[in-house]
Amino acid sequence: MSHRHSEYPTAEPEPGQSSVENLPVGRFFEETSELPGRTGLQPGEDKQRRRRRRTVVMLTVLVVFAGVVFGLIMFLRDLLGMNEVQDYEGAGNGTVAFTVAEGDGPLLIGGKLESEDIVATSKKFVDAFTAQSDGREIQPGTYEMKYQMSSSAAVDALLGDGENQVHYAAVARDLRQNEVFEVLNTSTRIPLSEFQALAASPQQFGLPAEAVSLEGYLHPGEYRFDVDKTATEIITEMVENTFAQLEEAGIVDPAEQYRVLTKASIIQAEAGEADYGSVAGSIENRLGPDNKETSGLIQSDATVTYGLGRKSYELTPEEKDDKSNPYNTYANPGLPVGPIGSPSREAIDAAANPDDVPYFYWVTVNLDTGETKFSTTYAEHLEYVEEYQNWCSKQKPGRCG
Repeated sequence: MSHRHSEYPTAEPEPGQSSVENLPVGRFFEETSELPGRTGLQPGEDKQRRRRRRTVVMLTVLVVFAGVVFGLIMFLRDLLGMNEVQDYEGAGNGTVAFTVAEGDGPLLIGGKLESEDIVATSKKFVDAFTAQSDGREIQPGTYEMKYQMSSSAAVDALLGDGENQVHYAAVARDLRQNEVFEVLNTSTRIPLSEFQALAASPQQFGLPAEAVSLEGYLHPGEYRFDVDKTATEIITEMVENTFAQLEEAGIVDPAEQYRVLTKASIIQAEAGEADYGSVAGSIENRLGPDNKETSGLIQSDATVTYGLGRKSYELTPEEKDDKSNPYNTYANPGLPVGPIGSPSREAIDAAANPDDVPYFYWVTVNLDTGETKFSTTYAEHLEYVEEYQNWCSKQKPGRCG
């Protein structure tokens, strides 16, 4: 009979050798669980701990797997174009002026509509146009549209026999009369000569007798004129907006309105919006009867260059001394003979309600940032003028001209 266990004799440990090495495996774990530093977990607790580990591992695997599946689905949807917005629904929201240029076809129009988020895709727009146009073409012009329209609604708006078509004109603040007319001509295709003829008789629009043109009364802003509006109707609307703004500022007397508009146009040309109130107060100080600092002279570069028919920041000594220029506020005391541009609502408000300041002088020392410095004495003003000239010396030629 074989005694295989005799092949594994249990020997006494050699001197200096740990008896642990010779323990059976079961006894080893039983006894080492009692060794210092061990947690001494009970069998049931050890099972719970292993179960929790398995749960965490399985949850982690499931989360990773779900993420992979989701990413794969999104990749396939992108690949197949399923994530793209195919078309918006309904009539859209907000308003936007959309221009169709001469020669624009459905493909080009669709691309423009998509880029401005008026329709979702150019393709859907072209499909809708093909189905709805019945051989009609989209006429050049500016249309009042909405954002995120359905392609069908966009086609209806562009083929709607002109009821959505408008002439869009953006008239910036501080534009001069001739510049406003150029904007209106570009927008409406009404000849410049029609606007110029109307400006020659400003009193027909309710302007005071001293007004020699429409300068100052062509209120800036965004306009959407009906396509059948005449030049007279367009000018009437713009002038009425100016009168409404003056009345809102509390100015109702025609002569005072003309004075306020003239001041407002200087403020608009001379300062950034943050400084309107201080510049208005400084001009008022110069116009005051007790002004001994400048003897009633406003000394505005913008007024002089208006009279010279140019826009610049630099004047020669001869130009400053020329009293024959009725807009020369260096040589002629008081306000110039009329406005020098289209003032904004903010400039009108400042002219009507100037800040109470001690200043007589102002100069913009940095044309990029619009930083303007004010002073009460000419000596201090000259220091700021030098600061402006130093700034100009570092700019490209013509920047300050």
